[in-house]
Amino acid sequence: MFDFFLVNLKFLFILVSIGWCCMMTVVIICGAGLAVTFWALCDSVKQVKDQILIFKPQLGDITSTLDSLQPLIKEMAQCEKEMDGPEEELENLRVEMEEGVELIRKCSEASRFKKYKYGSRLVELSKSLQRLLEILKVQGIRDVKKALVSVRNIENVVHRIEGNCVIQNNQSEKIEGWCAVPEPPTITVGLDLPLRELKMKLFKDGMSMVILTAPGGCGKTTLATKLCHDAEVKDKFKSNVFFVTVSKKPNLYLIVKELYHRTGAQVPDFQSEVTAVSWLQQFLKLTGQNPMLLILDDVWAGSEFILEKFDELKLTNYKILVTSRSAFPRFGSPYYLECLNRKDAMALFHHAASLGDRSSYISEDLSTKIVERCMGFPLAITVVGRSLCGQPIEIWQKRVMEWSRGSSVLESEHDLLDCLQSSLDVLYAEKPLMRECFIDLGLFPEDQRIPTTVLIDMWAELYGIHEDISSIANLYELASRSLANLVVTRKDNKDSDGYYTEHFVTQHDMLRELAIQQLSQEPLQHRMRLMIDICGDNLPMWWKEQKYQSLIARLVSISTDEEFSSKWQNLQLPEAEVLILNFQTKYYALPESVEKMNKLKTLVLTSYGISPAELNNFQLVDSKPNLKRIRLERISIPSISRYPIQLKSLKKISLFMCSIGQGFGNGSIHISEAFPNLVEMNIDYCNDLVELPPQLCDLIQLKKLSVTNSHKLSALPEDIGNLVNLELLRLRCCTDLSELPGSIRNLKKLNLLDISDCFSIKELPEDIGELCNLERLNMRQCSRLNELPSSVLNLEQLKEVTCDEETEILWEPFLPFLKNMHMKAVKEDMNLNWLHKAHC
Repeated sequence: MFDFFLVNLKFLFILVSIGWCCMMTVVIICGAGLAVTFWALCDSVKQVKDQILIFKPQLGDITSTLDSLQPLIKEMAQCEKEMDGPEEELENLRVEMEEGVELIRKCSEASRFKKYKYGSRLVELSKSLQRLLEILKVQGIRDVKKALVSVRNIENVVHRIEGNCVIQNNQSEKIEGWCAVPEPPTITVGLDLPLRELKMKLFKDGMSMVILTAPGGCGKTTLATKLCHDAEVKDKFKSNVFFVTVSKKPNLYLIVKELYHRTGAQVPDFQSEVTAVSWLQQFLKLTGQNPMLLILDDVWAGSEFILEKFDELKLTNYKILVTSRSAFPRFGSPYYLECLNRKDAMALFHHAASLGDRSSYISEDLSTKIVERCMGFPLAITVVGRSLCGQPIEIWQKRVMEWSRGSSVLESEHDLLDCLQSSLDVLYAEKPLMRECFIDLGLFPEDQRIPTTVLIDMWAELYGIHEDISSIANLYELASRSLANLVVTRKDNKDSDGYYTEHFVTQHDMLRELAIQQLSQEPLQHRMRLMIDICGDNLPMWWKEQKYQSLIARLVSISTDEEFSSKWQNLQLPEAEVLILNFQTKYYALPESVEKMNKLKTLVLTSYGISPAELNNFQLVDSKPNLKRIRLERISIPSISRYPIQLKSLKKISLFMCSIGQGFGNGSIHISEAFPNLVEMNIDYCNDLVELPPQLCDLIQLKKLSVTNSHKLSALPEDIGNLVNLELLRLRCCTDLSELPGSIRNLKKLNLLDISDCFSIKELPEDIGELCNLERLNMRQCSRLNELPSSVLNLEQLKEVTCDEETEILWEPFLPFLKNMHMKAVKEDMNLNWLHKAHC
């Protein structure tokens, strides 16, 4: 009977609230001009909402706001009175809506790679509409203040009755509400070790906040809930545990009020953020007498201000666990939750699919194939298992068959897609270009590390990101949002010297499928990105049928396996600006269509075979008017040097794990004639390189020369001093290199010299002091150096010397005279990652 009364009282409260909201809409009045413009904007958004997928998040927000405005605008259009409000601001909003109609039109007509530029303008339009909604609401609120006081009184009565009800039912330790700890999960697998590690990190002295991070669907909330119900946690924090779901739009006011409500204390009334922070501080001081654990669950990027408010208080005796898809590194070292291993994944799948006693008709092999496709993602395993639960075996077999033909789990499991897609929607709303960078990661072969240098070359030409450091910053941003992993294998990985050859990107297969799903949304003939994966000689059906003679893709990635015979059918790609070719065969031929790719700017050739591959028709790239960047990995240079080519526009060439031999000495290619305007040359892990060809010194436009991890390189050309425009010379880890030529003194523009890990160098050139612009010198692990030439005193521009403890001693006599120089001594780190990678 008491519950029935409480329900009816709540219903009465709702009716009163709705009644006064209706009164608010009746008193809102506006001129006809704003209403007409409003309906025009509604029509524009409606026409393009389902057509422009790239703007789906922004258009969704705009549509939601327009739906909220619609009943208010209808009331205004029916009323002839003037609104008692800020007419000038409403007129400004009318103008902004007219501009919004024009903006929607431009978005619908823009090319695929220019659309992202309109993202921020759509966000501003959405904010303008939100302001209009607030203005209209304020007008109604002014006339119903007294009624709201009555509503609040009813609400207080309901709260008191609810509180008495809780006490009467003896549930004071588990008040149902926003801050209540969720019920423990019915089943958890693979979380015992993460739970132990998380507790160790959380309980560590001096650690007040821990970020638990992973992509969506990996079990962060489940682990946080399991933590709350852990016996050791309960013993430490007693009942002083609070669980707050923050989500995408955090509200500090609501968080503070609910914290008070959760403890049964009187809920404060405040109007400003400053007051809210003050009340939060009082709350933490009040509860801080006993240990407290606060879980901030599902905190999204852009919500750092919430964490800042808690972090700035600097109170003791409380711990905060934040679960998020973002790492928030400035709040401490995050804890990364890994996906499930095979054993735990199978256990979770058996539970989700309710196999149990009925598992006899579902073979273990069939279950294994399904679990493998879920790639250890707990949410994927759960939703797939539930969708197959109780289904005939033919449904299971069909699902596996579809996946084997290239279908994605995301295509059939919409809950999983929505979970992962939400991360991209938020990313696009904040940083549209970052979403494009994420999608680009899906163009590379599965389970292969992506060299960051490839991405740097791509993005420089596609998006105009010409600073390498900006591309690396984008990758760190994606990594912080759990959308990619950035792996650095170099020993001194904290040096920001522009050396990114040993930086790689990896991505969970489920996230890669998400990227592929994004680029596949548009019809083939309209795609700006084209990815083709060829098994044997089985070309895609649309290609074999020549259904599309010409495609407009700007970024093209083609992968073939060891069975491919290099028999290309005609495919015209006249708009291609970036071409990525991945192959596994010993002999390879470029597609004939390369000859007509006159807009090509970046060419990436990667062999995944055991030994360097030979190219049969490299001359197809000859005279490409816009080709600026070439990267070759595991390619036989002699096989391409026999073709005479000339690339006047080429600015950068990178050779990674290539077979050099005498490729640049005996072939038809003369470097200075083939690449007359080359500015940057990188040679990495080329183990058969004994000496650099003398003709390299004719590249007088060269500004950057990097030769690293080429262990057989024993000498540099005597005329290297002819490279008078050289600004960077990197000779990192050339272990057989015994000396630097004396002509190096002619490199008057040299800014950075890196001879780190050159163990065999016994002395520096006597005239090294003539490098009048040298600012940075890295001579770490040059263990055979016994002394420095006295001319180092003339290095007046030298600002930083990186060395180890041994070479640091060599500089001590000169330090009093080099006042502006900073010594950066690095302890020896026996990191042999480079050794593994050099032979992989």
